Amino acid sequence: MRDTRFDEGCETVLGLGEVGEDQAGLVGGKGAHLGALSRVDGVRVPDGFCVTTEAFRRVVARAPEVDALLDRLAGADPDDRQAVRALSAELRRAVEEAVIPDDLAAGITGAVARLGEGAAYAVRSSATAEDLPTASFAGQQDTYLNVVGSAAVLRHVSRCWASLFTERAVIYRRRNGIDDRTVRMAVVVQRMVLPDASGVLFTADPVTGNRRTATVDAGFGLGEALVSGLVNPDVFTVRDGEVVARTIAVKQRAVHALPGGGTREVEVEPRHQERPALTDAQAVELVRLGRRIEAHFGCPQDIEWCLTDDGFRIVQSRPITTLFPVPDPVPEAVGRRTPSVYVSVGHQQMMTDAMKPLGWSMWQRTAMVPMHEAGGRLFVDVSPRLASPASRAALLDVMGKGDPLVRDALETVLERSEFDLPVLPGADDAENAGRAGHVGPAGPAAPPAGGAPEPSVTEADPAIVAELVERSETSLAALERDIGTKSGPELFDFLAEAFEEHKRVLSDPLSIRAIMAGMEATWWLNEKLGEWLGEKNAADALTLSAPGNITSEMGLDLLDVADAIRPHPEVVAFLNDVQDDAHGDRFLDGLVKLPGGSAARDAIETYLRRYGMRCVAEIDITRPRWSEHPATLVPLILDNVRNFGPGAAERRFEQGRLRALRTEQDVLTRLRVLPDGERKADATKRMIDQVRAFAGYREYPKYGIVCRYFLYKQALLEEAGRLVRDGVLDEREDVFHLTFQELEDVVRSRRSDPRLIARRKEAFRSYEALTPPRVLTSDGEAVNGAYRRDDVPAGALAGLAVSTGSVEGRARVLLDLADAELEEGDILVTRFTDPSWSPLFLGVAGLVTEVGGLMTHGAVIAREYGLPAVVGVDRATRLIRDGQRIRVHGTDGYVEILG
Repeated sequence: MRDTRFDEGCETVLGLGEVGEDQAGLVGGKGAHLGALSRVDGVRVPDGFCVTTEAFRRVVARAPEVDALLDRLAGADPDDRQAVRALSAELRRAVEEAVIPDDLAAGITGAVARLGEGAAYAVRSSATAEDLPTASFAGQQDTYLNVVGSAAVLRHVSRCWASLFTERAVIYRRRNGIDDRTVRMAVVVQRMVLPDASGVLFTADPVTGNRRTATVDAGFGLGEALVSGLVNPDVFTVRDGEVVARTIAVKQRAVHALPGGGTREVEVEPRHQERPALTDAQAVELVRLGRRIEAHFGCPQDIEWCLTDDGFRIVQSRPITTLFPVPDPVPEAVGRRTPSVYVSVGHQQMMTDAMKPLGWSMWQRTAMVPMHEAGGRLFVDVSPRLASPASRAALLDVMGKGDPLVRDALETVLERSEFDLPVLPGADDAENAGRAGHVGPAGPAAPPAGGAPEPSVTEADPAIVAELVERSETSLAALERDIGTKSGPELFDFLAEAFEEHKRVLSDPLSIRAIMAGMEATWWLNEKLGEWLGEKNAADALTLSAPGNITSEMGLDLLDVADAIRPHPEVVAFLNDVQDDAHGDRFLDGLVKLPGGSAARDAIETYLRRYGMRCVAEIDITRPRWSEHPATLVPLILDNVRNFGPGAAERRFEQGRLRALRTEQDVLTRLRVLPDGERKADATKRMIDQVRAFAGYREYPKYGIVCRYFLYKQALLEEAGRLVRDGVLDEREDVFHLTFQELEDVVRSRRSDPRLIARRKEAFRSYEALTPPRVLTSDGEAVNGAYRRDDVPAGALAGLAVSTGSVEGRARVLLDLADAELEEGDILVTRFTDPSWSPLFLGVAGLVTEVGGLMTHGAVIAREYGLPAVVGVDRATRLIRDGQRIRVHGTDGYVEILG
């Protein structure tokens, strides 16, 4: 490839050989990648040049109407597609009709002359927001093929500039949070390659994410036939240097260049229609070339290629932006032949959103097992447990009872030959089996292999729970007393000790025994009463209104807040206005000016003193807590004011308690008439007492964690404020984009890296758009599993039954707690629910979630309130429309859409 400067002395026209991958601001993403590719050993890129963003800036400056149109576009309602379409068309027309300055036109025509006036060219858009690691912009701007002559090249350069404002490009930028004014357009002009075959190479499987598997799409002639969908491509799957699968399509049409310019569709001769566009050897060669390109850019690539008589030409390479990232391997795993297998922590913690670096690194520091970050989520490497037959069986059993989709995903991985995990030297099967359930920091979620065990605590003594709560509160009070006296490096020395205390509290043997006692009694009751009486999930009714459940109490206490507000119409009206107030978090000060407002404020502040450390996605320390953003509670309070009457909390709890008592009496009566009935009834009574004594405590350790997290956060934000005052950081929330260790380093050195923080912010925005898998391999394959059931009616959505009963009602699909506006009888449909969603459970008739297991918080509270619930329903929020009527089968684990 030539290394020629086409426009000496200015930066409006540059040869591809002069362009580096760090010059996307000057030549756009495509131009920067092609410039870099042109210098990769063994990679051939067609000759060409870039018309830079400086040229675009000069031309647009000569069209002042563009600024006015951009102002109008910025103010347009993003949901008003007609307005966006009309403004986009006006912008394209204004740009395309703008006059190209004489010196710029001369630079472009001179560059064409140097490469060959009579040659054919591809004129291709290259925007600054294009081919990014986080957004590819594939197909959003325009490309023109087989353009012949300088005059035609000039016309098509203008058309490429104008394509920056296609409707699809404008909408794509808005979806990715990119301001139209910040984007500039460069244009790449390259000598046309007239190929025998062309297509696309993905160096990682774009569907499964597997990095070891490459996919080649190939067809005859120009690639436009594939891009436009004119023909189906041949597809070659290449793994470890060989074609492992191929699909050869019938290719009836192709696109070829016309001698005088432009392209046309042609019919492929019948005898060639089923001929492969590539041989297996060529597909393998192409993938080998792709691996070289991937290594250069450091991430999987989407590569456009052409094949001529003398080999492959690369005409574009961009990152594949839809792949879920792979955790960095720990040192001892580097070089391991067998890939690692990771299980999602977020699916167990009922929080699958992306976390900022301070959030996930704090969770790593305080968790009971090692965790690995990828895509802003945390994963546990279960490979060592899968390596031993005993621990493998226990792990699969625990996973299957907690979330059948995780088990199925693990079994899907294990079925493959490359995951034939050997027994690790020195592996202790008993130890691995014992730890198998402890994938997440909260312990196991389902009974171990071999059926329900005898309970760990044999005496249903409420004093045990009282003692545990007192221990936790004493530790928390000491933390609150001491942490406020620390700052600077001393704070981080203190936190190192605090994290050890955090783990000690979490791993208190008595606490674990109490949790297990409630869970084991639940499993025992479900198993034995199913066997003796034919009852499904019998423990659900027996745990209604179990005492001491801090999460269910949180919902009931919010009903009491509503009782303090309901009698005061002016307070209710004021709160209705707060929801849309940008400064809504100051509403507490405004309440006191209203009749009844002081009592209302006192009720809310009392609630915040006990629960203000909670919030949606509360395992992420960077999320705003209710006490930091109290307006979050206003929609929930108003729902309670509207849907309930005075004294509802006490009535609801008492109704549940009495129903549980009646169920207990009924079960014991029915057992006593069975053979050996007195023994069965006595054993059942002990288990009922045990489950009611300990089931509520299941929620308390998480509450203790969140209380501690809030104190850590307050201390770290105080430190961040000092860093801002000293000019080390621009704003307090910048610390959220640093890991805990990085923040400590900043505090000790008094130096920060603004570029790192900016990169982290951009990465977080991209991670938010990704859906984390339940299981992820170190090859990058995302596996979500499937239900293998034959008891689900046709058209119904399968899930996991976690709370018995059946209910029909209006689906209320909510992705944000702030959008809560419920009516009596509504069924809540959402992605996941952590404890912060529990106040909503009182106002709905049923629950459906995409994520969850038998012992996750949403399931526990649904049972506590007697709410029919099905969790783990794949894509529920997309398959169920807001307002549809649905029927939730909480006993059998599926959801019917009624219309």
